[in-house]
Amino acid sequence: MTQRSIYAGDAPTIIIKTTGSVTVKGHENDRVIAETTGRWGLGIERRSEAQIARARAAIGEHVLFDLSLKKPDLSEKKAPLDVIEVQLSGNGEVWVPFGSNLKIYTGKDIDVQGIEGVVDAFSGFGLNLQAVNRAGHATAGGPMSLDCKSMQGEAAEFKAGRDLRFYIHDLTSARIRVKDLGGYWEARIGAGEKSVYLKAGGDVTLVTDQIVEPLPPNYILGKIEKPPAA
Repeated sequence: MTQRSIYAGDAPTIIIKTTGSVTVKGHENDRVIAETTGRWGLGIERRSEAQIARARAAIGEHVLFDLSLKKPDLSEKKAPLDVIEVQLSGNGEVWVPFGSNLKIYTGKDIDVQGIEGVVDAFSGFGLNLQAVNRAGHATAGGPMSLDCKSMQGEAAEFKAGRDLRFYIHDLTSARIRVKDLGGYWEARIGAGEKSVYLKAGGDVTLVTDQIVEPLPPNYILGKIEKPPAA
């Protein structure tokens, strides 16, 4: 097993890339710690925002991601943002400060637990976000399960190749559009201020303690569950 660590501060931006699976956990520490059992080891380094203005990774001929980040605005004389980049050769685990903002790209599974920042995650297979403060962009080639306090922005789209379980704790005003194995349905929670689109190759399960109102033309509702008791 190979391990590396680097000082990151309290709320770093961290990019994690691997062709395998990764588990990411928040911890009370100002360092990023990464471990992998892959035979080709791992890389962990700090880059400036300008250096990583365009990141690209591929598995064979399959492009895993193509990410653009804004360059620092020198006119406002802001210090460039440091980005921590972790590259794993196979399966691994990464521990990050609780306040981290994460962008994760894997060929297989992603499991994230206990993060107070924003998590963007793109997995080749399964995706699981638990006890995450804000869900950003997320796609999965297989099943997806989201259990997050809130979501980033006023409009969001989540896609899974298999079943999708969607629980955003503070979602009290949203228009929900769902396309899953059973067909298409629309609903509204509260005034419908936010927009959420959920697409799955399996079943979508909407988890909420709010009243869900079916919308025309068919007034159909799909699978809806109450959140587990605290």
